[in-house]
Amino acid sequence: MYEAMQKNPADNNFLIDGFPRNKDNLDGWEREMNDKANLKFVLFFDCEDDICIKRCLSRGEAGSGRSDDNMDSLRKRITTYHESTKPIIDHYKALGKVRQVSADAIPEEVFLEVKKAFKS
Repeated sequence: MYEAMQKNPADNNFLIDGFPRNKDNLDGWEREMNDKANLKFVLFFDCEDDICIKRCLSRGEAGSGRSDDNMDSLRKRITTYHESTKPIIDHYKALGKVRQVSADAIPEEVFLEVKKAFKS
């Protein structure tokens, strides 16, 4: 990021994917980046747990997923999300920084909603 900003200071927009995902990450981000970054928004893909599980299991069956795309691992990942990551989303929501997209729909519809989120 530093190198990219040095090359072109006017083009310094970055998409940070999946971070911060817990309180420790958030504390570190705020400590190190609050005075260096202008957080425009958090893009939150809201999807029902059962749909996420079904998609991950399907991805695992197709051989294109993670090695831990199984029911036991997915339950643990969902629990971790609700306990550790969702409070971070809620934190940014309270600051008015969340743009929420329903990810329950088919990929093409979700993509259209994402485009709208970036335009607003």
